[in-house]
Parts: sequence; C-alpha cells; structure tokens
Amino acid sequence: MRSRILLVSIVALALLPACKSQYDAIFYGSDVQAKYKMAFDLFEAKKYTKAAETFESLTMATRGTAQEDTVQFYWGLSNYRYGDYITAESNFQEFINTFPVSPFTEEAKFLHLDCLYHGTYRYELDQMPTYKALSAMSVFQIENPDSKYHDRVAEMMDELNNRLELKAYKSAWLYYHMEDYLAAHYALKNVLKDNADNRYREDILYYTAMAAYKYALNSVPSKQRERYLVFVDDYFNIVSEFPESKYLKELEGLYNKAQKQLKKDNENG
Repeated sequence: MRSRILLVSIVALALLPACKSQYDAIFYGSDVQAKYKMAFDLFEAKKYTKAAETFESLTMATRGTAQEDTVQFYWGLSNYRYGDYITAESNFQEFINTFPVSPFTEEAKFLHLDCLYHGTYRYELDQMPTYKALSAMSVFQIENPDSKYHDRVAEMMDELNNRLELKAYKSAWLYYHMEDYLAAHYALKNVLKDNADNRYREDILYYTAMAAYKYALNSVPSKQRERYLVFVDDYFNIVSEFPESKYLKELEGLYNKAQKQLKKDNENG
C-alpha cells in the first residue's frame, strides 16, 4: 500500500512540469486560437489571474478582429472576478471608450460602476471615491433609463448617499461628544440646512435640542433665559415633526425643567 502511494506521488510530481510546459508552450507560442481557447478554459476553471494574464497577452494579436472586444471584455472580467477592482475599473473604462456599441458594453458599464463602488470607503474615511462613484452612477441612470441594471445601480446610489448622510451627521455629532455644545448646535443645524432630507433627521434634531439644553444649563445665570428659549424652540421642532419619537420622554423631562427655570426667571425678573 505504501509503495503504491509513493508511486502515485512520483507520477503526479512528474506530470507537474509537463502541465506547466504545456501552459507555457501555448502562452508564449504563436497559436492565437489555442491561446484564446486556453484563456476561456482558465476563466471557466476560475483561475482568474492566469485567465487575465492570457487575455491581456491576446489584446495585440486580436486587434482589429471580430474577437477583439471579447478579449478586452474578458480581460476586465477576469480581473473583476479575481477582486482586482482597480485594474478591472481601468479595463472596463477603456473598453467602454473603445467599444461603445459592443454586445458587452452595457455590462461593462455596470461592472465599471461596481468597481467604483468597491473602491469607496466606510463613512469615517475619505469620501472622494464615493462622490466619484455617485457622479458616474447618475450619468449611467440618465443615459440608460431602461437598463436591466437600473435598479441595482439605484440601490448602490442609495447606500452611498446613506454613507454621506451618516458622515455629515456623525461629523457634527462629534462636537456634542466633545461637550462643545455651542459648536454642536451650530454644526447639527447646518447638516439639515445642507440636506433637509437627511435620513438621520430625527437623531440630528434630538442632538440639536440636547446641545441647546446643555449649553443653557452650563451658562452663566444672565444668559440662561435666552438659551433655554432656544432649547424650547428646538424641542417643539422635533416633537411636532416626530410626535412618536423614541426621544420624546427624555425631551419632555428636559422641557419641564426648562419651563420651571423660565418661570422662576419671570418671577425674579
């Protein structure tokens, strides 16, 4: 039994150089059709790095032929399937520019957008790639209203817009976390001034009111009245817009405290 296993191992090792030589012979050889077939065999076997390498090597040999757009597209698709979105994005952009009416063009446009999408970062980091992706997606939606990819692109846009809205909210909230309540109040209001439809609107209004209350609470007595009135205004903003808000009970308690303080100021005034 042991000798049989040893024999199988020796045979397998002996075949490796032959397999490698066969690949190299085709890759470095001049038989374009054999290389073309090998590229697709590698792609179907999910050996995407070798497939990409082989398709790339075919680009010059197939230039001006009926196979040119197929080779260019599958070069990009191999890089995409491997997860090299930077290279694939470049591949698909070049493909779109070179073959505007190819049967692969619509898919190439979508995959180009998907590469841009994969190149974006979480909300805490730089959002320039997000803006770039959203710009390209907007153009795609306008130019391809009937595309089968329309809904998926809309989903990606919604997710990226959510990321931008969350970043705007959290950037302003950071002042509140740092207990700089005046800066927090100003920054939070500006978030909604820039985008009234921010999906974190309820949270933003809550922290706006909380920042106003804490700023008033920590103020010198001579300034408290006018600052509590700012809180009262912010309180009515959120409760009128979100009467079932999860923050309602807490804010009502603060509102009652502010009213008592304002009443006391009136009696002493």
